[in-house]
Amino acid sequence: MAHGEVLEFEEYVRTRQEALLRSARRLVPDPVDAQDLLQTALARTYGRWDGIADKSLADAYLRRVMINTRTEWWRARRLEEVPTEQLPDASVEDGTEQRADRALLMDILGVLAPKQRSVVVLRHWEQMSTEETAAALGMSAGTVKSTLHRALARLRQELESRELDAHALERAEQGDEREMERCAA
Repeated sequence: MAHGEVLEFEEYVRTRQEALLRSARRLVPDPVDAQDLLQTALARTYGRWDGIADKSLADAYLRRVMINTRTEWWRARRLEEVPTEQLPDASVEDGTEQRADRALLMDILGVLAPKQRSVVVLRHWEQMSTEETAAALGMSAGTVKSTLHRALARLRQELESRELDAHALERAEQGDEREMERCAA
């Protein structure tokens, strides 16, 4: 490319850069990718600049290069997927388990006395220190510690009791299913 054409290309880029970048941003959502797209299109156009006879059509030419480049990137990204015999385990966190845990926690907090519930909530939910909890509830730090100890022991006991009840219910349901199968046979 002749020196005059290089200067002409540089002048074109300086004057049209903002408009071309806006076009690139319409083609790809990420601003950094849009800049990369424009730079790639400019590099490809630079080598063909002398072949563009009507320079008034340079914008259209560059937009076409950007569209083709974006399409190449899209196709290359699609090829990164590898078909397999077996689908991987898709673990999508839908929050159901977390909501169930929260509901269980709220339910078992109901077995505590109001003073115990207040200590547990302030210490573990609000993450206050023993001293802060004592000041908030108007009791000594030692009382907070002993109340918390008894409350956590009561919560553990309630959880174990509910687990035993759930296992007993599960066994009973399995027994009912076996009885139904036996009667159907």
